[in-house]
Amino acid sequence: MTAILSTSELMSELAGTTPPVLLDIRWQLGGPDQRPAYEAGHLPGAVYVDLDRELAGPVSETGLGGRHPLPDPEEFGAVMRRAGVSQDAPVVVYDGGQGWAAARAWWLLRWTGHGRVRVLDGGLPAWTAAGGELTTEEPAPGEGDFKPNPGAMEVLDADGAAALARTGILLDARAGERYRGEVEPIDRVGGHVPGAVSAPTTENVGPDGRFLTPPMLRSRFAALGVGDGDGAGGGAAVGVYCGSGVSGAHEILALAVAGIPAALYAGSWSDWSSDPGREVATGGSAG
Repeated sequence: MTAILSTSELMSELAGTTPPVLLDIRWQLGGPDQRPAYEAGHLPGAVYVDLDRELAGPVSETGLGGRHPLPDPEEFGAVMRRAGVSQDAPVVVYDGGQGWAAARAWWLLRWTGHGRVRVLDGGLPAWTAAGGELTTEEPAPGEGDFKPNPGAMEVLDADGAAALARTGILLDARAGERYRGEVEPIDRVGGHVPGAVSAPTTENVGPDGRFLTPPMLRSRFAALGVGDGDGAGGGAAVGVYCGSGVSGAHEILALAVAGIPAALYAGSWSDWSSDPGREVATGGSAG
């Protein structure tokens, strides 16, 4: 099963005999709660899932673990079951168009062992642009039977990320100016993990917010030292981090579209920068 699907593919599947479970993961970093936006109009049958409260664990007082720690697997599983997610049934996740929040849900489901989850390419804007219907009716899904089994996607901690930056390729998915340390609007200090390569997530999509084609993504990543550019996914081990493990999941989704597996440093820069003992690098050029 591919990692993404188009609006036309989703429309066809929703009209079929076994439609996928739909999850609405609209979210804005530092922005307002998106439930009102969901209530104002969403894909028919979609269940709203709150990223901050349901796709992340509690934030520690020290900041270690990052702004969006991984949720407890059992608690995450309970959230998914309430949303109607079952072990072997297909799931499609979407957000407001940026793709980061949907990718976070995709990654968490993949990490906990769900093998049939995909992201709607282009999200809600792509759906409405194609004439897709929206509704204000909230569904009452039956309880799913999904049981999380973490470990299907590789996770890095700070030490693992530091090691991978030396022995493989560690991609920094944030904006280039944050990587270089020119600005840091959120975390304690600007800069990047020493040895990391700048690879802004925004460059994995076109102006319409949809992913570049697999060959284009393979070419982009090959220019950053990832893979061999021919779709075989060969080369050094790959890891990804961002600010707090959200846009980094989107980068891993892009790598999956290109056929390249990658590990996620879940705590990301918000975890790394919260430890004054960690070395910080600045400068460099964006990917």
